[in-house]
Amino acid sequence: MGGENDNEPKNSYIDFLTAIGRTLEGGVQWVRESIVEPNQKKSYWYHRQFRRVPTIDQCYTDDVVCIYEANAQFKRDKLVDDQILAILRRRQEDCAIFEGPDRIKRCAPIREEYEKAAADWFTKYGDLGYYKNAQSCYMKQKHRMIWERRHGPVGSGMRPRSEWGTPYEAPESQ
Repeated sequence: MGGENDNEPKNSYIDFLTAIGRTLEGGVQWVRESIVEPNQKKSYWYHRQFRRVPTIDQCYTDDVVCIYEANAQFKRDKLVDDQILAILRRRQEDCAIFEGPDRIKRCAPIREEYEKAAADWFTKYGDLGYYKNAQSCYMKQKHRMIWERRHGPVGSGMRPRSEWGTPYEAPESQ
């Protein structure tokens, strides 16, 4: 009834072509599995690696391509730092929700780690405004280093103007 009859003789020509096809396919498959695939580097679509480029202080003032690459590197670094800070913040919030009343004592190391990372993030990216780039961040770092050379670490108090020429020496702790 419309199907093939199993009692009909098979066509030897089709059997011959099928055998040749399977032989060729087996050889190609063996070469691919034993030679090609072991020598290929696995590349996942979500794992793109960017090589480090020169920073803005290593670029010449008229090298537009170098400045563009430094700004792109700066933006990628900022995105990574933003994600790290978001993960630490989420970890701190999850710990506080999970621990409930004991959160002050049990989440203290996580909170300290987050606060240190947030302070470091603000030291690098804070007060740069919306249109930040590598040069403005570099200038902020330079001005902070000049401030620390004149006055000591931020938060240690200002030294008098007469002492600005001498290097800062931390007071001896007793």
